[in-house]
Amino acid sequence: MEEAHMNGRRMFELAQELAIAKSRQDVPAAMKLFHPDMVLETPAFGTTVKGPAENEKALTRFFRSFPDYHVVLQGHAGNGGTLICWGTAQMTMTGDRFGVVPNGRRAELPVFIQFAFEDDLISGERFFFDLSALCAQSGVSTDAVRRKLFGDVAGPLNQ
Repeated sequence: MEEAHMNGRRMFELAQELAIAKSRQDVPAAMKLFHPDMVLETPAFGTTVKGPAENEKALTRFFRSFPDYHVVLQGHAGNGGTLICWGTAQMTMTGDRFGVVPNGRRAELPVFIQFAFEDDLISGERFFFDLSALCAQSGVSTDAVRRKLFGDVAGPLNQ
């Protein structure tokens, strides 16, 4: 069976709608754009979630940690079923999710996002940004945040 490909304009429309919904912290609006098998990956946080319930929980948690999150997509490229967008995200780290006390300043970070599509919905999002840049602008230790997110994964050095 041949897979139908979406056109680039439609893929970017969906990505832009998602960016607007997330910039408003509008979880219900974001969820309407997701395929039932939606997979959301945030490598900087080491998280991967799948399906409606996990995606809703992940977005809600993200917006608790970054209540003023705002993203602007500045460019994109796509092919058939995949779209890559790049732009800038602004967000203020709050709360104790990361085991540190942030300085309350708003960080501005370059981001790039890989999207996949199925049935005229977003079926995958991989959200990339530099965790060290976020931590530096938030006045917290990247090492402390990484330990909270990933545990003590360094282990002893091999000799």
